[in-house]
Amino acid sequence: MTTSEETTHRQPFHKFFDCWLRELNTNLEQLVSAANLHHDDNHHHIEDDSGSFSLIDKTIGHYEEYYKAKSNGAKEDVLSMFMPPWLTTLEDSFLWIGGWRPTTAVHLLYSKSGIQLEARLADLVPELNCMDLGDLTSNQMKGIDELQKKIIREERVISEKMASVQESAADTRMVDLSNMESEMIRNNEDDGRKDSDEKVESELEGKNDKLVEMLRMADGLRMETLKSVVEILTPLQAVYFLIAAAELHLRLHDWGQKKDAT
Repeated sequence: MTTSEETTHRQPFHKFFDCWLRELNTNLEQLVSAANLHHDDNHHHIEDDSGSFSLIDKTIGHYEEYYKAKSNGAKEDVLSMFMPPWLTTLEDSFLWIGGWRPTTAVHLLYSKSGIQLEARLADLVPELNCMDLGDLTSNQMKGIDELQKKIIREERVISEKMASVQESAADTRMVDLSNMESEMIRNNEDDGRKDSDEKVESELEGKNDKLVEMLRMADGLRMETLKSVVEILTPLQAVYFLIAAAELHLRLHDWGQKKDAT
């Protein structure tokens, strides 16, 4: 049994999440150290550093573990995955089907690329080739643009499927059950309540199954997007991107906790 499987079976998901965040912070520090090593030694090429490749794989694996744990947790309580009590209200406001919108990764890449490019241009003697996200090539830009269009299309498909699931809250069966139970409540009828409850539970179970599938599709696209972005980048650029992703993830959580505490 893997760590994610053990976690979701032996303790609440929020405890796993807290532990996962701490490990993400550890990964962040290691990524920053790798980036600083390149910055401090222009002769050191991260592309030739097998340790850096391992660090990138480790970070990607950490995200994969998170989504595997979510998948396991969703089988037991999918509703909590859509309204996660372990997240802050600030984080909740940015959710798309239980997590970050996949195209956010592309926006993050563009933002960090612009920041690094502007920082270089602001230097009195700017380095011509820092090998960071400010050095995206035309082929990389083309690949990112194509990826963004692809992800937008897939987001739209999933969003439409999710809309159908949400609209099913008012389908014929749900309306009929709500009316039947309302009539029993108005007439103070206890007979038949057990049968009614069983019908409601059966109907909701079917909708839960659809929510599990929607979460699986959304999380799958999130992970696919993350991997696709990293594949377009050089190893050093991937390190900078993963740093930005981890920093944003951790700081949003921190900011949300501060707002919720006030």
